[in-house]
Amino acid sequence: MGPRPVFQVHPTARILIASQAPGRIAHESGIPFQDPSGRRLRHWTGLDEKTFYDPRLVAILPMGLCYPGRAVGGDAPPRPECAPLWRTEFLERMSNIALTLVIGRHAQAWHLPGPVRSVAERARDWLDDPGPVIPLPHPSPRNNAWLERNPWFEDHVVPLLRRRVNRVLGRPR
Repeated sequence: MGPRPVFQVHPTARILIASQAPGRIAHESGIPFQDPSGRRLRHWTGLDEKTFYDPRLVAILPMGLCYPGRAVGGDAPPRPECAPLWRTEFLERMSNIALTLVIGRHAQAWHLPGPVRSVAERARDWLDDPGPVIPLPHPSPRNNAWLERNPWFEDHVVPLLRRRVNRVLGRPR
């Protein structure tokens, strides 16, 4: 579909959403997470659209800035050369980030280096030690089965996530 970088950044952003790569709908619209995945992610965070799309508050910086196309079972992974070329420069310009939401395996590998582990293992570990980097499954409807197998995520992680988001943005609970 050709290059069309889709991201949202600002030096004052307090929350970073580190995702995989824009999907087809984001590529077409130029707006990240303007799809069912975004509705679920906004629900998980408790953010309305106005706040979610305010770059002064929320940065959305995927591992690959452009839609990578299709692969078996969904979208292809982000191109491997993308993040090493530009990610550090973007992150260095956003020194106010207090909370990072890492969505998916590629973003987790970058922001949570170490042994390869499942999203469920990382999210459970976060519950035991809730630091400023929160591993999340992809909010895609394709993950409905994962969410059904792991009800603890929405029962325990989501409420803590919302409280943390509110605290970082200085909003009452």
